Amino acid sequence: MFEIEIKRSFSAAHALKNYNGPCVNLHGHNYSVYAVLRAKNLDSNGIAVDFVRLKGAVDKLIGEFDHTNLSDNPRFADINPTSEVLAMVIYNELKKEFQDDNVKVHRVSIGESENSLASYFEE
Repeated sequence: MFEIEIKRSFSAAHALKNYNGPCVNLHGHNYSVYAVLRAKNLDSNGIAVDFVRLKGAVDKLIGEFDHTNLSDNPRFADINPTSEVLAMVIYNELKKEFQDDNVKVHRVSIGESENSLASYFEE
């Protein structure tokens, strides 16, 4: 089994509805996005998943979020755009492109600070 991981980043704001604490107010984060894919086999070039392809897919997804107020994004109309939810959304979008008999999305993690990380994966 092979595993590859990339790290990307974006900046965005959000406010957590119905939250009892300071995060109910609009505030921002410099998010880190970690995407981990697993492959059973390598291709004829010895590559599990092309890093360029994976980075491009993640960059396209986070481009929707970068320098925005996530709370205004229709994806989050019914749920707070927490790090956990962001990880799930990105995971599910990546699954559409990287899911076959050989390659699977294993985990997406979102860091909202250097000390806080939330991950989403399926068992």
